[in-house]
Formats: sequence, structure tokens, C-alpha cells
Amino acid sequence: MSGSDRHKPGEWAGDRRHNAERRSGTDRRRKKHRRKADVAREAANRRVVERRVAPRRSGSDRRSEIGWQPVPLEQALLMDFKPEQSLLAAAIDARRHAQAHYSGFKVGAALEAADGRVITGCNIENATYGLTLCAERVALVKALSEGVTVFTRIAVVADTEDPTPPCGPCRQLLWEYCGDIEVILGNLSRTAGRHRLSQLLPLPFDRRLLEG
Repeated sequence: MSGSDRHKPGEWAGDRRHNAERRSGTDRRRKKHRRKADVAREAANRRVVERRVAPRRSGSDRRSEIGWQPVPLEQALLMDFKPEQSLLAAAIDARRHAQAHYSGFKVGAALEAADGRVITGCNIENATYGLTLCAERVALVKALSEGVTVFTRIAVVADTEDPTPPCGPCRQLLWEYCGDIEVILGNLSRTAGRHRLSQLLPLPFDRRLLEG
């Protein structure tokens, strides 16, 4: 080949570039990938701009109003992650539903099951008085009717400075179905007493006496 027929690197030979200047397939793929990355980056930037200029939603659109319901102050003070205080708080809440039209003496109870469930009750009065149900018995009957049979403790709350312990019939029923559980007594602001049921009912009549 003569000198005039030779081409310098970078010059065209007909419709093809000199072989020394031709890019490999790897080079072409890299450039193609860079172009795709640039296109994706531009699209992402456009989406960011679109989101920023879009009208912002109000707080009521983003949040459910259920999470903004007020919590009673006396209950919030008790809910401090202490199991005893939480049980008292449940009893305080149950006391609000007491039907004490005749005595005006409202009582709430919270019975804790071995699996952590809490069943509550309040006193339900009756015009004959004799048919009145104590809060402790209401909680116990509710639990038994729902298949809960193993219990660890019960909290009883009334609006009194001194502790309000369960009455005799309630102690008997609690011993029959709950055994020697812990009895926590409280008022609307603090724990007022703590006892084992065996202390409140030291010589109970139970099924052991019937077996003989």
C-alpha cells in the first residue's frame, strides 16, 4: 500500500473509521449504560420536583382522629408501665360504669388472668338491695363466662381514703375460683393496700371440706 493510500489515526477511510480508532464492544456498552443512568437520574429529579410543588395534605388527611382522643388525667397518671398501676387504672376506668343509683358508692375491679388478660367489673345495684352485684363478682363472672379460669391478682378501687376490701361473699367466690391471689386495694390516686386472699379469708370453706 502506498503512502497516499494510508490514513492517519482518526481519519475516515471511505465510510469506516480506521481500525485503530474503533471502540470495542465493551466501550460501547459502557456508554449505553451511562446514557440509561443519566435518563433514570433525570426522571428521578423530575419526580422530586413534582412532589415538592404538589399541594401538601392537611394533618386531618394524613392522620386518623382516633389517635387524638383525650385521655383522662387520673388514668394517664397511673399508666406508667408498672403492672400494678396499670391494673389499678383498669379498675378506675371500670368504676366509671358503676350503677350505684341508691348508695352512690361506686366501685371498680380489674381481675388479671395468668395469660395477662384483664377482665373488669363494676358494682350493679338493684332496688331490692339484696340483688346488688359487687364489682369483684361481676369481673369474676365475666371472666369465667369467657373461659378464663386461672388468675393471678385483682385490683379493687373506690373513691375513699382508706382501702375498700372485698366483702365476705366476694372473698368466698374469689377463693373458690381464683385461689390465694393477690388483692390490690386502691383509690383514685394511689395504692392503699396489698394483701393475699388467704389473709382476708384465713379459714375458708371450700371443696376440700366436701371431699371428706
